[in-house]
Amino acid sequence: MRAIERESLKQAIMVAMADKEMVRILDSCTLRSKSVSDVIRETGISHSTAYRKIKWMLEEGLLFTEKIEITPDGKKFSLFRSTIKSINAKYEHGKLDVEIEYNINRLERTAERLFSLEAS
Repeated sequence: MRAIERESLKQAIMVAMADKEMVRILDSCTLRSKSVSDVIRETGISHSTAYRKIKWMLEEGLLFTEKIEITPDGKKFSLFRSTIKSINAKYEHGKLDVEIEYNINRLERTAERLFSLEAS
């Protein structure tokens, strides 16, 4: 677990945890990356709500774009993944402490991609 110091990230995490649809989106994208369509199909969240909440979570750093794919007919879509595997929050005497376990190490993931490109 890693303590979060940035207040804006703490607040974003608390907002997401209080929103049942954002929790479902994070759950959906924790084990493997998903497209917005996959998330909608899996969670039953409406299109407009899913797009709006995914956009907000990307901006706040709770989700990241793991991959961008192009369909055979030339359409582009993104696959998203949760940056967070687990959260531990504690509020005591006016102080909010939030610890998270990252879902994956982004630097490690970037290195894997670079090495896989060299092997091609």
